[in-house]
Amino acid sequence: MSPQMRPRRSVLYMPASNARAVEKARSLPCDVVILDLEDAVAPDAKPAARQAAAEAVAAGGFGPREVVVRVNGLATEWGSEDLAVIAAAGPDAILVPKVNSAADVAAYDAAIKSAPERTRLWAMIETCPAVFGLPDIAACAGASRLSALVMGINDLAKEMGARQTPGREPFWAAMSLTVAAARAHGLLALDGVHNEIDDLAALETVCGQGRDFGFDGKSLIHPTHLDIANRVFSPEPGEVAWSRAVIAAFEAPENAGRGALRVEGRLAEHLHLGQARKLVALSEAIAARTAA
Repeated sequence: MSPQMRPRRSVLYMPASNARAVEKARSLPCDVVILDLEDAVAPDAKPAARQAAAEAVAAGGFGPREVVVRVNGLATEWGSEDLAVIAAAGPDAILVPKVNSAADVAAYDAAIKSAPERTRLWAMIETCPAVFGLPDIAACAGASRLSALVMGINDLAKEMGARQTPGREPFWAAMSLTVAAARAHGLLALDGVHNEIDDLAALETVCGQGRDFGFDGKSLIHPTHLDIANRVFSPEPGEVAWSRAVIAAFEAPENAGRGALRVEGRLAEHLHLGQARKLVALSEAIAARTAA
């Protein structure tokens, strides 16, 4: 499966300090598991959680799920050791918090240089400086392992002194800029978590909002959120059918060289052909993920 087309509809945080939670993650219908060493782990439990995360990565058993470890920041007393140990373990990606600048990306990239080549770097966008530094942060993709930007709206709200309204209006600019920066440099863009664990109707609303903003999926804090995120961030059957029709129309010999076509009563241009191919590829990747 192409790394670009791997589904990341549901990205579930699990505390690495909780052995039962980590074991449960091996069977949950999430696309990505994030073993968390940061917010979900108390200070006195962090060294043990670090070791547990490394052992879980080494043990495997997560099937088609990507395994990511969120480490503590380099500025903390745990960050350097987290990065060294987790890089050696070689997860699919290492998620780093509170990235403020391109210099931070470079520092994290250097800190995990011993990791296997396949291990990617994911960056949290959760500070005010990060929002203003998004173009430079995302541009690091060309010279580093950076492959994803992950919204951290809780921390951003704290820094801004903003209220987390149901519609998340205070964060629209940051969300849109994060997606735009990601798209400009071929990066994955993931929406932030939904704090109201039991309010599934609100979760569905914000998942739809995130999808409309262009995010690839949503980071989550509870297994009950998985089904909604998976459904909302999956291409709709009608979209897939139309995309296949667009591809077939442009590939028809009689349409060779044409820049625009009428497909099932709708205008289809070459820009739609590229979108159609991506959507069909994602749909097929989801089907393969579900069958695995």
